[in-house]
Amino acid sequence: MLEKLMSERVYFIIRCLLSAVFFYAGTTKLLDTNGFASVISGYGLLPDSLVYFAAVSLPVAEFLIAIGLICDFKGSLSLYLIFLLIFMGVLAHGISMGLDVDCGCFAPGDAEGKVYHSLWEALFRDLFLVFGCAYLYWLRVVKEYKPRSVFPFILKK
Repeated sequence: MLEKLMSERVYFIIRCLLSAVFFYAGTTKLLDTNGFASVISGYGLLPDSLVYFAAVSLPVAEFLIAIGLICDFKGSLSLYLIFLLIFMGVLAHGISMGLDVDCGCFAPGDAEGKVYHSLWEALFRDLFLVFGCAYLYWLRVVKEYKPRSVFPFILKK
């Protein structure tokens, strides 16, 4: 049973699940950049001049990271984890400030945002995703799964 949990298939499935979260989040936010900019502004962490730039660039980055993770490109899992930790920091800031804002995890006004209008739930969901990343890192060490180079023709050993 333990060997099945450490199989290459499980490694692929977890990558797919993590990718699906960022793919969905990035895509839905790109479809409503003005709404997402409003959510970002609600946290009060960025100057107004950078809010719209962040509302466009963050979802694009999520989308690209999702593609990189599904393809198992080197660095994509690390970027995924870095983004999660930043998002968790923003959520923790919102919680500590007592903000009553949409978490901004997915498009503003989506069904998930209406059901889970709590920053705590979003923080715990992100923590669950961090555990998924940690499991993938662990599998890489134990089973020696190697991610692919993005530019194999340039980065040959």
